[in-house]
Amino acid sequence: MKNVSTILSLLAIAGVLSLGGIMVMQKNKTTVKEAPVAVSGGAMIAYVDIDTLEANYELLKKRGEDFKKKQAQMEAELQRSYAQMQNDAYEMQKKAQSNSLTQAEYEAANKKLMQMQQTLESRKQSLTEQLVKEQEEFNGDLKKRLNAYLAEYNKTHKYDFILSYSGSGSAILYAGKAHNITDDVVKGLNAASKTETEKK
Repeated sequence: MKNVSTILSLLAIAGVLSLGGIMVMQKNKTTVKEAPVAVSGGAMIAYVDIDTLEANYELLKKRGEDFKKKQAQMEAELQRSYAQMQNDAYEMQKKAQSNSLTQAEYEAANKKLMQMQQTLESRKQSLTEQLVKEQEEFNGDLKKRLNAYLAEYNKTHKYDFILSYSGSGSAILYAGKAHNITDDVVKGLNAASKTETEKK
């Protein structure tokens, strides 16, 4: 069961990191309330704080919560099946030690346990693949949303580059607050999600 938790934790982390990477790429086309600032060569540059975006983009937060719920349900299902298999193995061993099983009965019970183990492994793989697929689909959907929003947003702000910044580590060692467009991006994405939800 620890392996399942580890795999799912790694998938969740990979999903967040990939979402962060997508957001970074998308934000490189967003804008600021202030006038764009030209740097050497005349390029207009701003940045988005990924940590703030992840903490405040409602769709991303909701998707993270849904993913955790599904992960917990999967782990609970697998744990129940694993406990049942252990219980059956214990009962078989007890009967075998008390000589209350014939050789044929022992072999049949042992075969059943092996089949249960194979079924459990297959189910674990199937559920893991399902979670990975859902995460990939969400990443693709998020990329489309960000592309559409940032393309529209940058029509008026005209940035050449929008960089990403994260307190946990990024290529930007220092970021002045004057060029932080994260609030604009978060508000815009949340407004777009709310409008889409209301239409449904």
